[in-house]
Amino acid sequence: MPETVVLAFSGGLDTSYCVLELLERGYRVVTLFVDTGGVSPEKAAWIERRALDLGAAEHHAVDGSVMLWDEFVVPFVMGGALYAGQYPLLCSDRTVIAAEVAALAEAIGADAVAHGCTAMGNDQVRFDLALRSLTALPILAPIRDLQGATSSPRAYEIERLGKAGFKVEQDASRYSINENLLGVTMSGSEIDRFEAPDGAMTRRMTAPRENWPAEPLRVTLTFEQGVLTSIDGERGPGPAMLHALNRHFGAYGVGRRIYTGDTVIGLKGRIVFEASGLTAMLTAHKALAETTMTKSQSSFAPLVAAKWSELVYSGLFHDPLRADLERFIRSTQRRVTGEVELHSDGGECLAVAVRSANTLTDPGAVYAQSADWTSTQAEGFIKLYGLSSATWSGLSRRRPVGIGGA
Repeated sequence: MPETVVLAFSGGLDTSYCVLELLERGYRVVTLFVDTGGVSPEKAAWIERRALDLGAAEHHAVDGSVMLWDEFVVPFVMGGALYAGQYPLLCSDRTVIAAEVAALAEAIGADAVAHGCTAMGNDQVRFDLALRSLTALPILAPIRDLQGATSSPRAYEIERLGKAGFKVEQDASRYSINENLLGVTMSGSEIDRFEAPDGAMTRRMTAPRENWPAEPLRVTLTFEQGVLTSIDGERGPGPAMLHALNRHFGAYGVGRRIYTGDTVIGLKGRIVFEASGLTAMLTAHKALAETTMTKSQSSFAPLVAAKWSELVYSGLFHDPLRADLERFIRSTQRRVTGEVELHSDGGECLAVAVRSANTLTDPGAVYAQSADWTSTQAEGFIKLYGLSSATWSGLSRRRPVGIGGA
């Protein structure tokens, strides 16, 4: 009997090629599609047909959207730290996919696991590290093996599939596209060349300006201890609410960006991404957190969240530090409960109103309007607050020092 390999399968160019390559290597291929919220039922059915037509012995499909919501969306929104200040971790589903691959491999007694990542990007790091943390099985990466064997891997894959009688969608031949509950990322072609992205071809979720609705959008989000629980008063499962926000704010063009950054392995990477619902959630949560958390919490928590995001982005989800940091992030959310009203005329969304029983306000003091302390008390506070700095400056006037002097 040939050895069995479980392949993380999306039906795209890379994973389709992987099926053919693994079969040629003599493996019995079992494909697994982990639906993390980016495809329709019709597309999921097409993915199954594609796998079996390619020669997979079995095809499995599981819903990973709940795990993605619980393990990534919730703590990410609580922390609110975009990776490198720009990227909303749309890659987080890779760890969910790897976990399901490892679980299926164990359940059926497979001999190896496989993914369709290249040798140049971050996803190979995320898949490999997650799989190594969850299984001792060998990890096969047919696309990564093409590195050095050809100067044009995508063209090579398209030709190989064409010879086997399988067509590749036009946009898939031009771009590498990833869709999930969190949004869409696209790379390849002119994006990789640091040129202006094709405006029509690089939109999956966000409408262009000419198609924005004429009437402004108003949506109210309710959070309980930092977790989104309802939209306009209607409660629902987390993934369903995020899908709804993607529709609402995607129609107004919210959440489309171009991100350039350093990959884990040292290359410059550039992508177009769309994250309409996640952008709305982050905007609303930030407004509520700033209203209900203390000054010290608000200044320190982002440092912790930034490290959490860095670990997740870099594939170190299973490092114990990620769990340590997450416990702190969740602890800051005890009073982050209330409603936030979001408004959008198109292109961005603003938190225009915040309502919470935990707002840190003093009835006797309203910023820029009134205060229950005297002007003398204010002067005394300012003098004591800046005493050390003023004293240092006074000494400097009497004893001038150069730049950087102490």
